[in-house]
Amino acid sequence: MPDFNPDRVLSDLRELATFGAYETGVHRPTFSEVDVAARRWFAGKLEEAGLEASIDGIGNVYGFAPGDGPTILTGSHLESQNHAGWLDGALGMVYGLEAARALGRGVDVAAWCDEEGHFGSFIGSRSFTGLLPEEEIDGLANKYDGTPLREALAKAGLAGVPRRRLAPGRHKGFFEAHIEQGDTLIASGRKIGVVTAIVAIWQYRITAVGEQNHAGTTSMARRRDAGLALVRLLGEIDRTFPDLAGERSVWTCGRIALEPGAPSIIPGRASLLFQFRDADPATLDRLHAELYRLVAQANQTGRCPITVEIMGQSRPALMDPAMQDAIEAAAGPDLALHMPSGAGHDAQYLAREMPAAMLFVPSIGGISHHWTENTSDEDLVLGARVYCDAVARMLAT
Repeated sequence: MPDFNPDRVLSDLRELATFGAYETGVHRPTFSEVDVAARRWFAGKLEEAGLEASIDGIGNVYGFAPGDGPTILTGSHLESQNHAGWLDGALGMVYGLEAARALGRGVDVAAWCDEEGHFGSFIGSRSFTGLLPEEEIDGLANKYDGTPLREALAKAGLAGVPRRRLAPGRHKGFFEAHIEQGDTLIASGRKIGVVTAIVAIWQYRITAVGEQNHAGTTSMARRRDAGLALVRLLGEIDRTFPDLAGERSVWTCGRIALEPGAPSIIPGRASLLFQFRDADPATLDRLHAELYRLVAQANQTGRCPITVEIMGQSRPALMDPAMQDAIEAAAGPDLALHMPSGAGHDAQYLAREMPAAMLFVPSIGGISHHWTENTSDEDLVLGARVYCDAVARMLAT
């Protein structure tokens, strides 16, 4: 068994939570002053653990074990969503650090930059796996304040610093730990989630064009309400998708914008952001086809032309069976529950290059992306023990 120290795990988690502390959670956006400080703090922790620590030109923090490997790569992310929880990302980082300390050999640790998407989509893990070209970096900016990514990197002291790339053959696999961000474990009474797959997220912008006009003087018979057209479309989606969806399919309209958005003006244009998620490619294809069928039907019968723009279509990532077995063996069958991840994680990009696996611990009340997010100390310690044991099992194979 690894030389696991539960007090050290809890202490590190709580110290990391002081960087950007907000209510009972954290506010640590990517490349904010507190985020940069947290990255430097974590690099120091990696050095203390005997790893070769560095921060590369995209902001990834690395702690590599001496030698050429093979090693197990561990990690997650350090930044947070805005005014969010203290464990999202941080849990996986401290678990990886503890695995390196407890095993004393064969464990690399990586904090992938901007998993939370303040500047882009998984830019840290995509950079490491060769999926982030320089031209994309040139065009990225903070979606909240418009700061160019190049400017943020320079302010963090990373301008001109090389980006680290995956070294073929060094890693036997990648382990990531995370809070569940849902209530499946809580409801089941199990303590350890063994992730089977990370779902794909297919996102769309849907736009309707009507006629802007006076809300009081335009008769119902002649008006062309773009907002109403999209609301009706959403109603049809919610009516027909259940018959085509999988057991864990989900779909969401995250934003509706009406133009001009005044109470006494009929919207002449409306747009919405829509997404659905599933781990099964056939289910994704069915939902995609149904969305387009419903839009075509609306265009035949309605008075406001509707168009669909594909914003992104990621692909599901299957987790490695042998690494899943290692987690289950470390937890025991009575504690482990095999389940998909409904959220995206860096592991989905690492899985393209090496075997990958994820371990979940329970989220109290199923809360995440909010400062009330929490997990009991007992579950935090249990998760760390299982994680270290699973990493040790994979190193021994």
